[in-house]
Amino acid sequence: MQVPLLDLKGQLRPLRDEILAAIVDVLDSTQYIMGPKVEELERAVAQYSGCSHALGVSSGTDALLLALMGLNVGPGDLVITSTFSFFATAGVIARLNATPVLTDIDPVTFNMSPAHLSEILKAMPEDTRNKVKAIIPVHLYGQCADMQSLMKVAAQWNIPVIEDAAQAIGAEYPLEGKVQRAGSMGKMGCFSFFPSKNLGGIGDGGMIVTNDSTLAQYLVYLRNHGANPKYYHKFIGGNFRLDPLQAAVLNVKLPHLDQWHQQRQRNANRYIELFSKAGIAEVALPAAVYQTHKISNYHIYNQFMIRVPQRDELRQFLQSQQIVTEVYYPVPFHVQECFSYLNYKSGDFPESEKAAREVLALPIYPELTEEMQAHVVQQIKAFYQERKTL
Repeated sequence: MQVPLLDLKGQLRPLRDEILAAIVDVLDSTQYIMGPKVEELERAVAQYSGCSHALGVSSGTDALLLALMGLNVGPGDLVITSTFSFFATAGVIARLNATPVLTDIDPVTFNMSPAHLSEILKAMPEDTRNKVKAIIPVHLYGQCADMQSLMKVAAQWNIPVIEDAAQAIGAEYPLEGKVQRAGSMGKMGCFSFFPSKNLGGIGDGGMIVTNDSTLAQYLVYLRNHGANPKYYHKFIGGNFRLDPLQAAVLNVKLPHLDQWHQQRQRNANRYIELFSKAGIAEVALPAAVYQTHKISNYHIYNQFMIRVPQRDELRQFLQSQQIVTEVYYPVPFHVQECFSYLNYKSGDFPESEKAAREVLALPIYPELTEEMQAHVVQQIKAFYQERKTL
């Protein structure tokens, strides 16, 4: 049985006619830069995320880059983030000639460790700590980082927080007794609309959300070469505009997003039940740490990430059984060749390094069938049973 990691055709099929009509609307309008489709999406995402402002941009990476530019991050500045994430999280810091300062992760959620963040900041000399212009926690795999603790640490040193919510649009967190959505808790939140995301376009796209009106206006200028008005440039920005074709498609998809979240949660719960019945001791399942807080989107499962021994051998075996998996992420930032100048070394972030050796993403998309999931679990069980007999 073939089990792909993601099947976008299954999502497209019932929406195809509506998406085509939306694309034709953009085509016939001849308004191919920004325009009403982008503005419609910005209003909808702001409301969905519980923020006052949303700014459509060209990608999730550019959302992070523009957010840092909005805080005037540049040479000599420091930005703290997790060593365990997609490359863009640290790459945008280096692109602005600022220096990434890395933290280890919490081994349960894979998100930034508040305790390690606090240790790093306390250990810094005051003149060094004053150079820290932002903290970027990542809501990895669709579950929010421990924002209560992280925001407390950030507030102690008066450092703004940028949420990397590329994998977590709609994910919820119980902050100070109130349910808040990813992106709404820090100074800014950044989303990606890469096609594989829970809310994915037909190409690259992204969004920044914020509750700061002054900052939102500054980001608007920076998004379009820093122009205000047209051809007058008080600031140096870039071309970070969201394509209206992407916005048109996302406007069609957004009303279905919570239903897709629920279907991913259903599939996650089914995996948990199947693994429990199979009794595979080697498999550590993901923990939905906010599930008991009576919130709907406690985890949106952009990925369903298990931890296993002999990960690479298991992945090869599953591939031979036509089951596609992925490793998010095999190499933490501190041991990436391009960041060798940071002078970190192997062993500096043990939890991240252990996760990089053990994590494996199983198919979790909404259209995944019960038979497919049962096949995945059966084959994982077969792999470890065979190893026990060798």
